[in-house]
Amino acid sequence: MISVNTQDAVQLFYKDWGPKTAQPIVFHHGWPLSSDDWDNQMLFFVRKGYRVIAHDRRGHGRSSQVRDGHDMDHYASDVATVAEHLDLRNAIHIGHSTGGGEAARYVARYGKDRVSKLVLIGAVPPLMLKTPTNPGGLSIEVFDDLRKQLAANRAQFYLDFASGPFYGFNRPGVKASQPVVWNWWRQGMMGAANAHHDGIKAFSETDFTQDLKDIAVPTLVLHGDDDQIVPIGNSAFLSAKLLKNSTLKVLPHLPHGMCTTHADTINAELLSFVTT
Repeated sequence: MISVNTQDAVQLFYKDWGPKTAQPIVFHHGWPLSSDDWDNQMLFFVRKGYRVIAHDRRGHGRSSQVRDGHDMDHYASDVATVAEHLDLRNAIHIGHSTGGGEAARYVARYGKDRVSKLVLIGAVPPLMLKTPTNPGGLSIEVFDDLRKQLAANRAQFYLDFASGPFYGFNRPGVKASQPVVWNWWRQGMMGAANAHHDGIKAFSETDFTQDLKDIAVPTLVLHGDDDQIVPIGNSAFLSAKLLKNSTLKVLPHLPHGMCTTHADTINAELLSFVTT
């Protein structure tokens, strides 16, 4: 297994495909998945001549199941470990959902000399949780319920989550793809329950406002307007305003998991941005 160890002895599995001399594209997966969620995009871009990299977040996929560090500061530091190990420069970072938060924090804190562009897809920034200064956010009860379902029956919870709102399979007239559902479930069940439980706090309560303000590289903000997981009004619209150099692209009727359900559309958008 290809991996690198962090300073706190966490083994991070990663994929590194394509020519080492090519421009790198780094993919950041969402909760509670793994780098496997990017297989379509990685194959697409490696066939275009790029070097593509994706790692399994600590506690997710094939990376170490550790007791702590399931927060955005550690997530970003872990990405820095991979980037330094592979000496990635002029890299384009693409993050989906929780991975968008991870990518934003990494670029803001560690990416000054290593990153050329950033893409946030259905991403959690700037802040999901409703607070006095973020009145459009989701109430803490929403995230408490996710934790409750995970603790009660994680396998059933993940099956229901993938079968319903994540991919928009609960919408009238939309036919669910069972292989897609089971692939989501497979990825989720590979990871550690404690990491996924703690990760809910990480993606819902982390405030990325300053990270977004500190990012200077060109950033594409992609979001489906039928995203039932990360509401667009309190995420993409706000992030695009906070970023110094952003392009906002709203995709009509597309769900949170649009990188899978509408891969051709997303790949075309990404390629256009990457090559511009």
